[in-house]
Amino acid sequence: MNDRRISIPTFGRWLHPTDLRRIPHLFTDVLVIGGGIAGIRAAIAVPGDLSVQLITKDSVQISSSAWAQGGIAGVLDPMDEFAHHVADTISAGKGLCHTDVVDLVVTEAPQRIRELIGFGTEFDRIEGELALTLEGGHSHPRIAHALGDATGRELMRAMTTELMSRPSIEVFQQTFILDLVTIDGTCRGALTWNPDRGLVLIQASQTILATGGAGALYRETTNPSIATADGHAAALRAGCVLRDMEFMQFHPTVLYIAGSSRHLITEAVRGEGAHLRDCNGHRFMFDYSPDGELAPRDIVSQAITEQMARTAHPCVYLDLAPLGRDRVAARFPHITRVCADFGLNLATDRVPVRPGAHYMIGGTAVDSSGRTSIPGLWAAGEVTSSGLHGANRLASNSLLEGVVFGLRCGLNAAAAVTEQTDTRQIIRSVPGVADKHADHESLDVADLRSSLRSLMGRDVSIVRTAAGLESACSQLDFWASYVCRRTLNTPAGWELQNMLLAARAISAAALERRESRGVHFRADFPEPVESERNHIEVCCAAENLT
Repeated sequence: MNDRRISIPTFGRWLHPTDLRRIPHLFTDVLVIGGGIAGIRAAIAVPGDLSVQLITKDSVQISSSAWAQGGIAGVLDPMDEFAHHVADTISAGKGLCHTDVVDLVVTEAPQRIRELIGFGTEFDRIEGELALTLEGGHSHPRIAHALGDATGRELMRAMTTELMSRPSIEVFQQTFILDLVTIDGTCRGALTWNPDRGLVLIQASQTILATGGAGALYRETTNPSIATADGHAAALRAGCVLRDMEFMQFHPTVLYIAGSSRHLITEAVRGEGAHLRDCNGHRFMFDYSPDGELAPRDIVSQAITEQMARTAHPCVYLDLAPLGRDRVAARFPHITRVCADFGLNLATDRVPVRPGAHYMIGGTAVDSSGRTSIPGLWAAGEVTSSGLHGANRLASNSLLEGVVFGLRCGLNAAAAVTEQTDTRQIIRSVPGVADKHADHESLDVADLRSSLRSLMGRDVSIVRTAAGLESACSQLDFWASYVCRRTLNTPAGWELQNMLLAARAISAAALERRESRGVHFRADFPEPVESERNHIEVCCAAENLT
């Protein structure tokens, strides 16, 4: 594959231009940015004789990892084989998976899951054996889950307990990353902000980026509101190459009730036998795929979108009646409680659902070691494009990717620390401030954020066209021209600026890919094109790197 590279304007290198000589400095061997499963796994992989600082912009309990319902995939059944998991992953990825990365992750999966058990994760079991379930796109039951449908919460409980037990790791919560700091092209840490300490420069020998995804760019999303692509944007401003940004995966089944927050209804519901029906009661998925409800997510999301258009109805419905009341209550206790809050009986009522932004496949391009294009910077989890997912992520491969690459980043960053002699080099250079001005005029940040999310849902969603994408790029440039040239002073403002930059990268890459592949569907180019079967890289325009 011959990758293509495009550049976009960033409207400045620094989110918050600061004289680094006039703010407090902290020093650490390894800085981990992000407190989800990838970040925590990276931090605890660093040997105890090295210092680690982990920052997260909320608490360690709040992350997309904690919201994961379905489970973690791995070959754990004697009837399953690595080759089957590899084939399922590659099939879902629609020609863009890196086979060496797929092999690596799949073969490590059983060991990584056993490590999670060693950290105290209580996976669901049947007669003492792991209870494995089937999800869309998988050929065998291989999904280990916990608390029925709250796997992420249980994983994060166990991982956080392990994290807090390590004396060599300092955890700073409610700490926002403003920018990655680079000296002579090498990452030397990050400029951060905390409501109690203000601006702080954390200098690090090695930095690991694990900031999660970008679902909050869309109004309909399964992600927490903190998923604002901060790591994607910071990496891009620092000169890092992003890849596959057009591939935002939409989960097919998000609880759709006007006025409520959007709740994910796990893939496992369909894996256990639930049906999808339209407003007329028609079970429609076999009209689109011979796999029916067990088709990969991209096919199911596109089918639901088409069926809503055909019926002029804002949603479709999940029918769990085939599972039976007892099975629903035992397998999906969390979703049962959520539906009950809205007067819905999950076991008997048809539950309104529609697709929502779920997982950002694209991100910082990394190799199999977790190394980015910037020396001294590593990355793991949803902020990356590792080559595992290709053009469409297979269900329950995301938590797996987080622990595999988190571990590799932690170990490799630690090894790099021991090879360096200048780990406490004082940063004396000062970012330029000529391209920024203080925000003396008020901006309605909430209104701009709402408008951005509406734009993305309208023009850069499941169905895309050149006209819509060109319109999105133009509108995003207009907003950025006056929003991103300001120095804002609140996390809400910084999130908005990051969201604008990430949205621009997604829109530009989607416009560049003139075909339909995986989760990227172009109505004006509805079929895959072999000459387009490559990766699209996004970087910032050269004039923005100073």
